[in-house]
Amino acid sequence: MSSKEKKSVTILTESQLSSRAFKDEAYEFYKELRKSQPLYPLSLGALGKGWLISRYDDAIHLLKNEKLKKNYENVFTAKEKRPALLKNEESLTKHMLNSDPPDHNRLRTLVQKAFTHRVILQLEDKIQHIADSLLDKVQPNKFMNLVDVYAFPLPIIVISEMLGIPLEDRQKFRVWSQAIIDFSDAPERLQENDHLLGEFVEYLESLVRKKRREPAGDLISALIQAESEGTQLSTEELYSMIMLLIVAGHETTVNLITNMTYALMCHGDQFEKLRQQPDLMNSAIEEALRFHSPVELTTIRWTAEPFILHGQEIKRKDVIIISLASANRDEKIFPNADIFDIERKNNRHIAFGHGNHFCLGAQLARLEAKIAISTLLRRCPNIQLKGEKEQMKWKGNFLMRALEELPLSF
Repeated sequence: MSSKEKKSVTILTESQLSSRAFKDEAYEFYKELRKSQPLYPLSLGALGKGWLISRYDDAIHLLKNEKLKKNYENVFTAKEKRPALLKNEESLTKHMLNSDPPDHNRLRTLVQKAFTHRVILQLEDKIQHIADSLLDKVQPNKFMNLVDVYAFPLPIIVISEMLGIPLEDRQKFRVWSQAIIDFSDAPERLQENDHLLGEFVEYLESLVRKKRREPAGDLISALIQAESEGTQLSTEELYSMIMLLIVAGHETTVNLITNMTYALMCHGDQFEKLRQQPDLMNSAIEEALRFHSPVELTTIRWTAEPFILHGQEIKRKDVIIISLASANRDEKIFPNADIFDIERKNNRHIAFGHGNHFCLGAQLARLEAKIAISTLLRRCPNIQLKGEKEQMKWKGNFLMRALEELPLSF
């Protein structure tokens, strides 16, 4: 989207927000929005009218605003209920990310004990072993596409083992995940995504049948036990929660590892500083989360009660979408916001969200990134981009800021 096009646009569509062209110039566009149109109109097809939020303070306020709901059933009457866009939608949407209190609290409680500080720390040796094993396979080649051979396999192996699902199925998860996070309402994409989600539902049904016969000490077995007790988890919630844990358990971390590596490759001084001072790793991870936020846009929130923001009435049933990427580049909060600084102080980014829906797996993602990047820099100290940074392409994707690939030589 060129500067001329930006000035002429009055309403952004879902397809524009999802385009690669938008991703390439999003930061400049967000900067203009923060200055002059912090509440920007959206046209979201079957979802209706929406608003894009770009400022940090607005994001913090709205992420905690009880007038906004994640479950549209808490906003729409039975007569107003929108038709499902996908046949398999109901089987995969009854998870905590799409719920409000008290349902959200009930669902989160069922899984949060698997993500406690103590449990996550116990995974450290396992994650280190996975990182080393992955690099063992590619190091002799002196080349790799980081996404395919390192950033994707590491978190998917970790979450697969936590959930108790076969590692040989992990490539299927990659395809299914893309279908789930693809917000396109183009008819051909909807048909393809519905087919893929149907495959995912069939897979989950088969997996759950097997776990019922042979329960183990994994997270899926624990969720099945909760479902069998009746009042804690319905069958739809069971499938939806497993889906959410698979997708959210790896998708954000893939982008964190990839985007952080890319930022370091593009900022040689920061890369060298981190190599010389590895104790800056935690700070560097927080800056990577801020600078190239893995989740660019939040999932949708529905307006349950009208309210006024920046002189504009937000009406009941309007959709609110918050740009975490823009909020994390807000000049009023982050001095020199467009500078990648691994020693940044008071880094109050909201890459993992804020409020009730703060990412449950944030600590796990941070640990995976710390081990992945530390191991990469230690074992491949001369690593560099293979090709020019201008050649790197962001995926056309509504929710995520994700590179298609990251070729590296070492």
